[in-house]
This record gives sequence, structure tokens and C-alpha cells, in this order.
Amino acid sequence: MKKAIMVGALAAAAIPAAQAVDFKAGDWNLSVGGMVNAYYTQVSCSGDGNGNAVGGLALAGKALGCGGETNRTTIGNGLLPNGLVTSATSRQGDYDVNALIGMYNATATDSAISANSGVDVRQAYFSFGNDRMGTIKLGRDNGIFGTGAIFGDMTLIGAGAPVQATQRGRVTLGHIGAGYSYVGYYGQIAYTAPKSASGIGFDVALVSPVADTPIVAAPVYSSKSSPQVQAQVSYAAAGFKTWLGAKSQQFEAIATGVEDFTMTGVELGASYQQGAVGVIANIQSGKGLGILSDADQGNVRTRAAFVQGTFKPNQKLKLGLGYGISRNRDNTAGTGGLKSNANLTLGAYYTLTHAITLVGEVGQTRSKGFNGAEVKLNGGSVGGIIFF
Repeated sequence: MKKAIMVGALAAAAIPAAQAVDFKAGDWNLSVGGMVNAYYTQVSCSGDGNGNAVGGLALAGKALGCGGETNRTTIGNGLLPNGLVTSATSRQGDYDVNALIGMYNATATDSAISANSGVDVRQAYFSFGNDRMGTIKLGRDNGIFGTGAIFGDMTLIGAGAPVQATQRGRVTLGHIGAGYSYVGYYGQIAYTAPKSASGIGFDVALVSPVADTPIVAAPVYSSKSSPQVQAQVSYAAAGFKTWLGAKSQQFEAIATGVEDFTMTGVELGASYQQGAVGVIANIQSGKGLGILSDADQGNVRTRAAFVQGTFKPNQKLKLGLGYGISRNRDNTAGTGGLKSNANLTLGAYYTLTHAITLVGEVGQTRSKGFNGAEVKLNGGSVGGIIFF
């Protein structure tokens, strides 16, 4: 698979180029590639005793962070799942045409005899366009809001916060819920404008509206009929990139005692890469953005910040330090008493071959409650990822 295809599939320029199988069939150029990863994670949770538990989506708490245990070990996926990506590209008349399907699966399960049959078709879309009109995309793909943060996160090819409740049967969280909201995968009709000569870009999407999907409580909101809207303006030049994004959706209350509301979110971020040094910073603020998914805490105002610095002492090794925090500004029933999640991760990423990267990370996740309680998750991960 050509580098542009894999970057388009994962929207992650930091991912190494894959060496997939490419072949031609009539007017089509077909590619098959993907990725496999596994990480040994060891975690320890503290602070939940003597009535000091933090409620809600406390990522460092014993229930989520350590899967109900004080200490736990898992050998499973990092922030990325395993994936098989197929794509087809063609030039037809005046249009560049692309179709892509990405199917994903988890490494770890809670049982050695259960069938690992869960397949997550995150991506299934086609697009058409050219340099004059831009590109129109129809199908299922990641959203626009939050791409700069998560796809610039060094832990994208590692683990980040090794939350055990999500790693078994799915993936770890990186800085999701502790620095930025999840980018999400949606049915959508999206448009990307042609890049201007000055480096300005524009993306907008009508997204299939979603209902809230809380992990620790029953659903409270459903989606209204109007679509979710996401948009982003960006600028890139000479190793520097900045972006301003927004998203909005109306939610309808399905539980008694709550009212309809409109999710609104804005973000501002920037990244810079100069030689061996790279930095990124991103801020999100809004209402109903949730911790792990849209409106999973209901009508709550939140703010999230993520900063990261990386350094490459040589061509094969990259070192990095990243910190993120997500705060609830309102102490409502939807938060379960959670005030904030924060994660600090120190990582080393070694390019063994052009396809294999070996990873080692250590970090701490902290969750605080509005009642003053605090819990901690200390964790480390070691493993690797291959792109083919």
C-alpha cells in the first residue's frame, strides 16, 4: 500500500509507510495492507479504599482502570486495533476515485476458549474529486473533530493510558478522555476543499446523528433527526500546522427529569516539527463532548487540553513526553461525581525495520471527584506494532 493510502485510511501521518500488496485490475489500482500489534501492560490502582472512590467514568479507578482488580496484566492491543485495509483507486474522466474498507479486531479477550469473532468495520467509504473541485467522501470513516490531537499523539502506535476495561476485547485509550475526546467513526457525507496556495484547508461533514452510549449507566439521550455537523479550517507550511474545529448535534432526552440539549464543541490546536524536535498542543471546550463518546455524560460542560514533545536522538529512536487532562465543569448527575481525568505518559519508540516499531511506555493516570477524592492508575506497556 502506498503511503498516501495508509495515511488516508488511518488519517495518521506519523504512522510509518506500509508495504502492502499492490496490483492492477483493469482501470483500478488495488491495495491490501494492514497492521498487527500487541502490548504487555501491567497496571496498579490505588486510592479507592475507605470510601475514597471516584464515580462516573474515572479512568484511573479500580473498576475501569484495573478491570475491578487492584493489579492486572493484559497482553492485548494498544491504542490501535489489528486491521486489514483494502483500497481501490482509479482515474475516471476528470475524477480521482477511491474506495476503502477497513476491518479491525482485538488481540485480548477474557477467555481462552471464546471465539474472538468481533469485527469492527470502522471504515467503508468511497470518494471522488480533483484538484479544482476538492473531494467528496460518502460512507463510514473517522470524524473531523479531534483528528489533530489523536493522530498527532505519539501513543497512537503505543498504548498511552492502559485502561483494562477497554483493552480486553478492544483497545487502550492513549489520551482519550484524558486530554481529548474520541475522534469517533460515523456514517457521513464529507467535503474537503482544494488546498490553497497559501496552505489553507477546509473540511466539513454531515454526520449520522448518534445516541449517547454511557459505560457505567443507562442511556439518557437519543439523537434527533437532524445530522451532526463537523468542520475544520487548517493551515500548514514548513513543518507547522494549526487547526480550528467545531462540531454540533441535537440530543433528545429519553429519561425522565432531563431536558433536550444541543452538543457544541470547539477546538484549537497546533503542531510543529523541526528536525529531531516535535511539539503539539490542542485545546477542546464545549457542552456534551463526553469522556469516551458523544454525550456519554449528558449535558455537561467540559474542557480538555493535550500537550506533547518528542525528540529523536537518531534515525531509529524517538523519545516523547505527553500530558493530557479532561475536566468536567458541571457537577451533574451525568458525571457520576467525576471532576477530571489526567494522564502523563513517557514513551520510547524504536524503528526496528521499515515495518516494525518496538515501543516501551510508562505513565500515570489520575481521576479526581468533585468530592475531593482522587484515585491513581500506574501502568507500563511494552510491545510493538507492524504495518504491512
